[in-house]
Amino acid sequence: MLLSIVLPAYNEEQNIPNTVKVLTGMLTENAIDYELVFVSDGSRDATFAQIQKAAAENPKVRGAEFSRNFGKEAAIFAGLSLAAGDAVVVMDCDLQHPPEVVLEMWKLWRGGAEVVEGIKESRGRESLAHKLSAGLFYKVMSRLIKMDMNASSDFKLLDRKVVDVLLGLPERNTFFRALSFWAGFRREYVSYQVQERQFGESKWSTLSLMKYAVTNATSFSTLPLQLVTVMGMISILFSVVLFIQTFVKYLSGTAVEGFTTVILLILVIGGFLMLSLGVIGHYIARIYEEVKGRPKYIIRRITDVRQREGT
Repeated sequence: MLLSIVLPAYNEEQNIPNTVKVLTGMLTENAIDYELVFVSDGSRDATFAQIQKAAAENPKVRGAEFSRNFGKEAAIFAGLSLAAGDAVVVMDCDLQHPPEVVLEMWKLWRGGAEVVEGIKESRGRESLAHKLSAGLFYKVMSRLIKMDMNASSDFKLLDRKVVDVLLGLPERNTFFRALSFWAGFRREYVSYQVQERQFGESKWSTLSLMKYAVTNATSFSTLPLQLVTVMGMISILFSVVLFIQTFVKYLSGTAVEGFTTVILLILVIGGFLMLSLGVIGHYIARIYEEVKGRPKYIIRRITDVRQREGT
């Protein structure tokens, strides 16, 4: 049985050699047949050169390079399409996902699990702003997709049948973590603590995380569209209350000039309208991207010729 490990990489030239060394040593020691599948997501450094070097030294190492930066979601799905294993693990290239947990996942899969989720016990050393924004993101996403994602991550093992299901989905805007929940199948869990990076810095900023949250929320849930209706109802209720207040004052002879009230009403309704148009516009943009039917990613080159269909 073959275990594939998919490792998305963006500007990780310093981490590639160490990652290959650690994973190769661990899997060889435990007599697990494996392949390492690296995907360079339009890296601007020598990431792919390091992948090529590792592949030349070890035939079990494979890799691909995108024509530009398409994002981590695209890199994950490219790795899944290239992976040939009976089971596929997706993990970070910087080894913040502990390699030894892969062995636990492998054992659970051999025991019959079809999806093994890596659950974070802690987020490691991060800034307060990043922790707060990440916590808010997972709480919002949990509400949107009605699944508990507070401690979820991309670190997970998928059975081949699950990989084939995900690769068969026609949508272009994908959210790997949520789709792996949505697909179902028999699920087991392992916990882990996020490790510190040995080289380089995290590529995720608070701003990029917010953008990632908005994109994935609208690609996986229609709840934001329903909020437009809620805002409309609030606006109508606010208008009715102001109308009743103004009418009562008029009847009692205490009515005053309503300039301020009118301005406030216009501002509130205008704000709701602009926000609603923004939400609707974002969904129209998602529809536009899906209708165009462009591929999730474009592979510029690979380390061998065993590329599978699916881009």
